[in-house]
Amino acid sequence: MSGQNLFKQAAAIKADELVKNSISECRRCGTCCKKGGPSLHIKDQPLVEKGAIHTRYLYTLRKGELARDNVKGQLAPIAGELIKIKGRATAWTCIFYDGIKNACKIYADRPVECRVLKCWDTRAIENMYAENRLTRRHLMSGVKGLWELIEDHETRCDYALIKRMVQELDTGCKNEAAENLLEMIQYDTQIRGLVVKKSGVSEDMTDFLFGRPLLETITTLGLRVKQSGKMHQLVPVGR
Repeated sequence: MSGQNLFKQAAAIKADELVKNSISECRRCGTCCKKGGPSLHIKDQPLVEKGAIHTRYLYTLRKGELARDNVKGQLAPIAGELIKIKGRATAWTCIFYDGIKNACKIYADRPVECRVLKCWDTRAIENMYAENRLTRRHLMSGVKGLWELIEDHETRCDYALIKRMVQELDTGCKNEAAENLLEMIQYDTQIRGLVVKKSGVSEDMTDFLFGRPLLETITTLGLRVKQSGKMHQLVPVGR
């Protein structure tokens, strides 16, 4: 789900109530926080670098990856890389939202989107939403060795390449494209484990370093990996 549409949805949910009560300031209802964490911008880079927002709480949506647009009600490939704050387990709620106190746990160090957002007037967030995005290059290009692995992964697991392979699949998902996709998914899985084992990076950082696992995101393309013993096969979702 794109952040811009997330904010529009939050505004739409509250629209009737806001009009009735002429709300012009935050009521700390938590609606925005419950609809997902914000995307980060270059202005947020110091927050990550000083540890106010640790990379274990971030994940990357890679260019071309399918993400849900809740306004249009469909999946669409994103135009450029996004770094977002994680939700809680399977929920969208921002990991830094305190549901008991209806408060942000990092309020003093909250990202720029959170500072700009007004649910009663989304013009400011819409104007800056796609500008000056923070990317992994800003944060990781100086980390020799690890950055090269990220770049290699991005090339080998490019979503444009994945899309072409999916289009080349036969109805049984057993042709050369299927074999290449399985090899790509295997590489994606192995590189995560290797980085955790060899570099000491915690496992919960790999969604930031390499994006969401292909084992998960391949399902957005209508496929899943079926395992039978040591054999793996691509099959349509639902089979």
